[in-house]
Amino acid sequence: MTQSPGGFAGRVLRVDLSSGKVSREDTAEKYGDVLGGTGIGYRVLFDEVPAGTGPFDPANKLVFATGALAGTGVPCNGRTAVTAVFPTVWPAPLAGSGHMGGQFAAKLKYAGYDALILEGRADKPVWLFIRDGRVELRDASRLWGGGIRRATLEISQEMGPDCVVAAIGQAGERLAPLAIVANSVSHSAGGVGGVMGSKNLKAVGVQGSGSLRIAGPRDEWERLIKHHLSLLGANNQHVVPAFPSPESEYYNPGSRWVGEPGRRWGAADPPVEITGSILDLNRIAYRSNSAAFFLGEQAWRHTVRGNGCTACPIRCHTVVKMPSVAAKYGIKEVGQNTCVGLVFGRAFFRNMPGGNKGLGSLEACMVGMHLADDYGLWCNYGQLQRDFVKLYSDGTLKARLPAKEYASYDWDKYDAGDPAFLFDLIPRLSERQGELGQVMSQGTAGLFRHWGLKEEDWKRDHSTLYWKMGHPKHHANEDDGQCGVLINTQYNRDAQCHSHTNFVRNGLPIEEQKRLAGGIWGSPDSVDAVGDYRPMNVHKARRARWSLVRKELHDSLGLCNWMGPWVASPLKEQGYRGDDSLESKLFSLATGRATSREELDLMGERIFTLHRALTIRDMGTLAMREKHDLTPDWLYEDKHGQQPFTQGTIRMDRADIATALDMFYGVMGWDKASGAPTRETYARLGLDGAASALERLNLLPGDGNEPGK
Repeated sequence: MTQSPGGFAGRVLRVDLSSGKVSREDTAEKYGDVLGGTGIGYRVLFDEVPAGTGPFDPANKLVFATGALAGTGVPCNGRTAVTAVFPTVWPAPLAGSGHMGGQFAAKLKYAGYDALILEGRADKPVWLFIRDGRVELRDASRLWGGGIRRATLEISQEMGPDCVVAAIGQAGERLAPLAIVANSVSHSAGGVGGVMGSKNLKAVGVQGSGSLRIAGPRDEWERLIKHHLSLLGANNQHVVPAFPSPESEYYNPGSRWVGEPGRRWGAADPPVEITGSILDLNRIAYRSNSAAFFLGEQAWRHTVRGNGCTACPIRCHTVVKMPSVAAKYGIKEVGQNTCVGLVFGRAFFRNMPGGNKGLGSLEACMVGMHLADDYGLWCNYGQLQRDFVKLYSDGTLKARLPAKEYASYDWDKYDAGDPAFLFDLIPRLSERQGELGQVMSQGTAGLFRHWGLKEEDWKRDHSTLYWKMGHPKHHANEDDGQCGVLINTQYNRDAQCHSHTNFVRNGLPIEEQKRLAGGIWGSPDSVDAVGDYRPMNVHKARRARWSLVRKELHDSLGLCNWMGPWVASPLKEQGYRGDDSLESKLFSLATGRATSREELDLMGERIFTLHRALTIRDMGTLAMREKHDLTPDWLYEDKHGQQPFTQGTIRMDRADIATALDMFYGVMGWDKASGAPTRETYARLGLDGAASALERLNLLPGDGNEPGK
């Protein structure tokens, strides 16, 4: 084995669950050109998993992978990518990744591994014990049938308090496509829990006593970390506060920087009042309160503190305490989550007493997050709840479900917005009970596959936010016009890309954003004000490319794309500029491999293009433009009839989006007719092997290979 460079642990652990064989590979030798994270995941799927493999086939592989910066002192470094043939893709499974924060990535690195590749299928329920060099499969029969929290508790008692457990609940055991893997209470990767269940693997417990080497000089490393901290805003890199402050030139009510001096974490013991400078780097954790942002004013008095991932000062998982839910529903009075996970329960209801930010709503959120995080049910970025509301409202549930099953649900409770309804619904969905559980636990694809509902109807209905291939939009035209649209065309699930929206929603006035954009992407016209979009130009295509490349870089370095990139900052004295070279500076110092921004971006582009090659191979067609890079019909409508490119509408224009695809394919070096990378592009990115494999399948543009093959 070659000597491990700095940053990396140096080895990849491979476990064959069928035979129990454990082996180790050198990270740099085998995966050095794809960094880590999704890069390793895509490489394993391309090289080792044949096209046509189903998500629950033993031949599918489940890859937990971190990156060179995970487990170091870099802020926001707690990410693990979990990649497999993904079970919720419509009409046929394709590659996809879930991403989880928490402490798993750091512990895996301290145990000596950059990634964990799981293959085969155990003949009985097992869990994987990893303590440094000791790796064992242990009997999980006693845990099978229980929730994530019981599995986490019992394994933690067996291993000791310094372990981290990533587990599945009943949803994963029953091969629900909408299942999660979760670690550290509330940090989950959606869509891959059923893949883990198909391998009879209940959990992975990890302890590590090692450390990571930072190759660069210590003082330079410490200066760079402080520089990084100085660029941080609040959650999703909002760099101005939501309130006026003498310390900030600007404020924006839409900002997630809600920690105004005088606010109180009312459920802390004793309560904590936010004081001091809002720019104090030792008080960054007070800036964000996801519960207050998503659940409203009353969440402040129920806030205990912020929680989060390894080395992250943002703490976007808010810990909430509500004694009323313990008294009413018999669940723990304390819960935690962020973003859609916070509103998991509330989102099922059409109406709540007191509105979406009333007490009943908050209680529904608590009930929902407790149940979903224990049963291990995934919401598909809220699509599960939107589908449920649509199907109930239009009478589909009553028409499709057997009369006895429909009558077994207490719809009066549902109509009244009673959180108690969730104690019936969520377990049945997770355990796939009845027709409703069988169908809806498959995601939106299950509605098309089993009930014959038309995907076209979802594509026309803006209220569903459905985009394509069984998944919803994820920061699309409502945030970033054509750039958001392009990004949402590229993946086999929802895009999970925040590079673009973290810039356009950072809270700075559009004039400041345009000034920054001119320096980063070559033109102020690469950015429009939200809801005041202008026709497509090539600078927007370049920004879309940059956004996707940085997303893959973050996913492969172990960094959080929910926070980065950091190209804008709260620093007025430097014109609110961030640092577009930050990732390459961190990578260079950590690993000792001097790597420029351009060189690291090339690696990110290589990883993104490998995902494209994998998708082309598994779809068996070059016709990405026609069959993959799709948009919903609702994108081209406005309920008030406003025309595209008029202020106040997010409506897009079909011809303009066609132009956007032309320009995007052009800046990527892809064939414009098919949307497939050319041989020259594969060669430029060091992907000759992938190009040759595709050439043997007649899946390279040119040489008579027509789009639509």
